[in-house]
Amino acid sequence: MFTGIVEELGTVRDAAGHRLTVGCRAVLADTTVGSSIAVNGVCLTVVERTESSLAFDVTDETLDRSSLGRMRPGDGVNLERPVSLAARLGGHLVQGHVDGVGTVVSSEPDGSDGLVLRIEVPASVRRYVVEKGSLAVDGVSLTVAAVHDDGVSIAVIPHTREVTTLGSVREGDPVNLEADLLAKYVERLIERAS
Repeated sequence: MFTGIVEELGTVRDAAGHRLTVGCRAVLADTTVGSSIAVNGVCLTVVERTESSLAFDVTDETLDRSSLGRMRPGDGVNLERPVSLAARLGGHLVQGHVDGVGTVVSSEPDGSDGLVLRIEVPASVRRYVVEKGSLAVDGVSLTVAAVHDDGVSIAVIPHTREVTTLGSVREGDPVNLEADLLAKYVERLIERAS
């Protein structure tokens, strides 16, 4: 379980086949082979650890359902270690299970060094999104500013713009989306009660 509060911006070193290697520093602390790490919002298992990188095996399922298959050496990735039971929950509950891939429609300055991102969201994810609700975008816990017929607008504060990949996204870029876990459970409970 994650919170969507990115700890570090890592750099893809290798993305050949089913192995993804990421250069990093902060998330190496207390991380061992077998640990889970959220990489752009995708929960992956560490299969190799060096003094400056982590490597992950990535399945066809993950490549098909996320943007990780488009990663190239030099690309930045958002990294987060799982939350411990003693930690504060600063974002929202994020599983690292991508619900869909959205597309950046626009990224515009907001006048205060932040951004307003407009993201096209697949209908299968959009059904769980509400204004002022939570949405994880590439693993970053964000608050939805507005809901549109085809997606959402999200205000990104200057700090988040600076320390995550969201500061460099451009029109047409794919982004991993994870809807609020509680919304999915509520839907399931209502379906069962009907």
